[in-house]
Amino acid sequence: MAFPGIDFPGLGCGLAILRDGKILLCRRLKAPEAGHWSIVGGKVDHMERAEDAARREAEEEKSGLSIHSTRFLCISEQRIEADRQHWISLIYATDDFSGEARLTEPDKLSDIGWFDLTALPEPLSRFAADAVRALERFIA
Repeated sequence: MAFPGIDFPGLGCGLAILRDGKILLCRRLKAPEAGHWSIVGGKVDHMERAEDAARREAEEEKSGLSIHSTRFLCISEQRIEADRQHWISLIYATDDFSGEARLTEPDKLSDIGWFDLTALPEPLSRFAADAVRALERFIA
């Protein structure tokens, strides 16, 4: 059996969730980029729209928030030699949500929090770094 991201490039998605000039980041426990801070995201399932997958990952699997609307932000390609993974991800952004962020996957994430876009934690995942760069262009 072949695995996306490992045996061939996988299709991923992400959601940059924004509130009052801050971005929601979570610290990964597993590859790719274990120990890095990242936006919420994950794998796009077969026949699932990437935007729907980003919303699903944020709502059900990562943050516990209810996401109302999103907008396309950028494409990110992550070739992570250390983890032998290759992903192409469609990243969306939103500031239209309800609820309070909470850690819902303690087996995959060690921490979650809001960070000022000018004072981001390190190390930042490539996925999140691409989103932040796109946000800087979008906001400017």
